[in-house]
Amino acid sequence: MKLRTQTSATLKTKLSSTLKSWLPILQSSTLELEETLGEFAKENPYVEIKSAMATDFSSERKKRKEGPRGLRSVENDGIERFCIQEESLEEMLKSQIVPPLFPTKTSQAIAEKIIENLNEEGYFDGDKEKIAKECQSNSLEVEKIRRRFAYLDPAGIAAENLIESFYFQLENMDVADSIYSVCLKLIGDLENHTKYKEDKNYTQAMRVISSFKNPPALDFYQKEAAIIPDILVIQELNNIQVQINEKYYPSIEIETQKKDSKEKIKDEFIKSKIKDARDLVDALEMRKATLYKIGLMIVEYQYDFFMGGEIKPMKLKDLAEEFGHAPSTISRAISNKFLECARGIFPLRNFFATALDEDTSNTTIKEFVSELIKNENKQKPLSDNRILELIEQKFNLKIVRRTITKYRAQLNIASSSERKKLYKISLNSH
Repeated sequence: MKLRTQTSATLKTKLSSTLKSWLPILQSSTLELEETLGEFAKENPYVEIKSAMATDFSSERKKRKEGPRGLRSVENDGIERFCIQEESLEEMLKSQIVPPLFPTKTSQAIAEKIIENLNEEGYFDGDKEKIAKECQSNSLEVEKIRRRFAYLDPAGIAAENLIESFYFQLENMDVADSIYSVCLKLIGDLENHTKYKEDKNYTQAMRVISSFKNPPALDFYQKEAAIIPDILVIQELNNIQVQINEKYYPSIEIETQKKDSKEKIKDEFIKSKIKDARDLVDALEMRKATLYKIGLMIVEYQYDFFMGGEIKPMKLKDLAEEFGHAPSTISRAISNKFLECARGIFPLRNFFATALDEDTSNTTIKEFVSELIKNENKQKPLSDNRILELIEQKFNLKIVRRTITKYRAQLNIASSSERKKLYKISLNSH
């Protein structure tokens, strides 16, 4: 069944008068839309922008279903989520680089260098000799300063590996001495922790260790974004419908009755501004029509995905040709836009091929990596090099190993060596 409708002609007839405002409005995310419209309204005394955010953000919300690899929709935390800038990991750590833990300028300088050499997971992977040279110190002093991070938040930060991170996190916990000593033994011999089961404090100690975060920067690492989906794909049995999520769209009011003491003199000015206001209304409607058409095209091309299959990336140039615009214009149009369906919430970009390969998207690669690791041999987890080989075999393309490492990190999947340790902990504890 053809889901796509012919809206191109309608759009093109309006472009001549509204293109100037249509493109910025189309390219804005739903959260930016009110601000974008407000910029046009500043120059027009006959336009008033009515916000939908303030009046409707905290009511009539139902919890949206979240599918695998999906993002969270906006929930009960309200509009203030978007108004409060969260503290970054770097900012949080730097605020703690103060006496008495870091009493001198040298110790503080070393600590800041250590922060600069943390990877995305929160582990330290810098060169201590290089840091020592930059801070006019020595590597022993750098190591001494690094170990003080055991007393900072988030717990486990700046450790060199999983086991040391567990030691750091233990130092940050308020546990009885008897439990602490058992935890020390267990962390030092995690692969064989079951041999300590006879210890009366074993269960409590394992409960403490199980509460540790891995990786240590988990709370700051690849946070899910609270977002408003632009396109809703509603499925009932085999019927699929596309809707634009207009709930949070601001409205435009045109004040045609506005009085002016020199109204006759300014008659042409008034007519011009009212026309501009109506063009702005048309531009907002065109945004809805454009996104609706994009939604229809995605559902048509990606029908198998909505029925539970894999994404088959579309080419951005095909969408550009459909609208009669350059691919760069359409690329900006789908940027920061999201689609919600029964499988979760996904960026529109996920449905299009990227620079990785014309016919293979990074989403497809990530899904493949996720499946590989889900089904891997727990005794011999797949290395990044092996994952790279399997991807090249399946998709017949060439990529570099660091791309696999990046995708694995984005999926919050530990390295093969760390997965092996975690698998052993999990197996032995059952």
